[in-house]
Amino acid sequence: MSTILIILLLVAMAATAYVLVRGVIAMASGKVGNQEQQQQWMRKRVLYQGIAIFIAALILILAGGGR
Repeated sequence: MSTILIILLLVAMAATAYVLVRGVIAMASGKVGNQEQQQQWMRKRVLYQGIAIFIAALILILAGGGR
């Protein structure tokens, strides 16, 4: 079970990094012109970060053995 969670954590971390880099590149190149599109990139990043934090917390809880 923990192996699956670690894999899911890595996927969530990779998704966060991808959205972060993609959003920064889009904003720097000027391809994302309006404020709404910039906010969509930020919302996606925050969502993936939240998922990654939740999975990391779940791994730590399960590793603690209910102490």
